[in-house]
Amino acid sequence: MMITRRHTLALLAAAGSLPTLAACGPGVSRGSDGGGDALRFSWWGNPERAETTRAVIDLFLEKNPDLDVSGEPTDISGYFDKLATAVAAGDEPDVITMGGAYPAEYAARDVLLDLGTVEDALDLSAMDDVARTNGEVDGTQVAVTTGINAPGMIVNPAVLEAAGVEPPDAETWTWEDFAEISAAVSENTPEGTYGSGTVFTHDSIDLWARQHGQILYTRDGEIGVDAQTVQSFFEFSKQLVDSGASPGADQLVELTDVGPERTLVGRGRAAFMLTWSSSLSALSEASGAELEIVKVPGESVEAGVWLQSSQFYTISARTASPEAAASFVNFLVNDPEAGALILTDRGVPAVEAVRQAILPELSATAQREVEYISALGEMDLKPTWIGPAGSTEVEEITPRHQNSVLFGDATAQEAAQAWHDEAVAAVSG
Repeated sequence: MMITRRHTLALLAAAGSLPTLAACGPGVSRGSDGGGDALRFSWWGNPERAETTRAVIDLFLEKNPDLDVSGEPTDISGYFDKLATAVAAGDEPDVITMGGAYPAEYAARDVLLDLGTVEDALDLSAMDDVARTNGEVDGTQVAVTTGINAPGMIVNPAVLEAAGVEPPDAETWTWEDFAEISAAVSENTPEGTYGSGTVFTHDSIDLWARQHGQILYTRDGEIGVDAQTVQSFFEFSKQLVDSGASPGADQLVELTDVGPERTLVGRGRAAFMLTWSSSLSALSEASGAELEIVKVPGESVEAGVWLQSSQFYTISARTASPEAAASFVNFLVNDPEAGALILTDRGVPAVEAVRQAILPELSATAQREVEYISALGEMDLKPTWIGPAGSTEVEEITPRHQNSVLFGDATAQEAAQAWHDEAVAAVSG
């Protein structure tokens, strides 16, 4: 769900040894508001996203013939390592796509432009409040939400039907219901098909914590979940494996960070998958099935889901063209014609006018994504914010300790305490 690389953090540390970055630092030759070198725009994704993004850039250039933009697409597996290397060398793009806690990591090192300095060119007043504030770090707007995403439960009704299992009541079901239904599906389908195809992650702990009255990170950047709650999360994960409701530990490790076509739901071999709402279309296409998205178990007891920025657009503090870069970001998030090209590829648009503009262009599956987000928007959800510096390290800590429980190398209590100790140290350093 979020991408981390330990090498990235090492390079970020190197970047932190550079002098403080100014908005128009000396020796910078990239771009100019008067039509110099092209703005550089980086993003990650598949060839389809690259093709769409180039079409969006072309549309921007049609409307702004005095400017120029060059695209720098990269595969997700190497994107943040490449970015960290570029930052350390003082050669990062002008407009940078980011995800997860990376805006906080880079903002802490003065790499990102304070977007309040370019508000004449970048108007965020029409953006949903939650989406807008998601881009703040310590009260400063350093990132712009590309679109809204949320945790959701993907359901394959065909697998449930084949197992002779009734679909759950998504308004009232609990995690106990989920475990029972998933085990029944596994028991009543051929070997290799499971009720749960979920690989629980760092974000799953946050969801679990919120449903237990806590939160993974406090607004002050501290760990807000206690070891006992993490223990109960590890215990539930182990219960699913032991009961056969989900695959064994070996297979779950193999399923970590795979593309939609390699997930169990994407292969038509699981009834459920806890993931991000924006995955619905890709999983539906991969599976060739009519998938649904419903509320996560336990939400009727205490709401735990949150509206998350799918990705962020940020601007380098060293860009020689801050106003031009801001105009380009403004176009990406506010222009209905740009939205009609991007659709929900970077999440459900956070600007209502853009949402309305894209609806006629969306597939029935993508419309369900928008409807799911709209339904959540009517709920009283807990707030969210960019994770603190060090949270990317916590994301690497999580699977190590969770796997130790699933493989039987540690008890849930031992793993949870070790996770908590290391997580606190990571965000405190």
